[in-house]
Amino acid sequence: QEQLAESGGGAVQAGGSLTLSCRYSGYTVSSVSMAWFRQVPGKGREGVAVIHTSSGSISYSDSVKGRFTISKDTANKILSLQMNSLKVEDSATYYCAAALYYEDDPWSDDNAYHIWGQGTRVTVSP
Repeated sequence: QEQLAESGGGAVQAGGSLTLSCRYSGYTVSSVSMAWFRQVPGKGREGVAVIHTSSGSISYSDSVKGRFTISKDTANKILSLQMNSLKVEDSATYYCAAALYYEDDPWSDDNAYHIWGQGTRVTVSP
């Protein structure tokens, strides 16, 4: 059974908005942090945003700061990523990730996370 299930991807024009959702369950409910990553073919996964469970602190990559908003609805167990002012370069497969405990890696490194969703595709056209 999937512990992380993303949805909400699709095609949008540049300047538009999309909201991604990640329904979480199982071990991820007690994760110490949850994040969104993205990946384009031929490149590694890029950390987009993270939210830490106990402190609620949030960080964003410079490439999305001011345009994307991460949030977590603990009652319904949904991690969201509101994406505004989308650019062509935001096109990627977006992944939800959960860290069950803290590793020594920074939040933007995919080695910091233990459970991953299957991804949802976002395509931004000019």
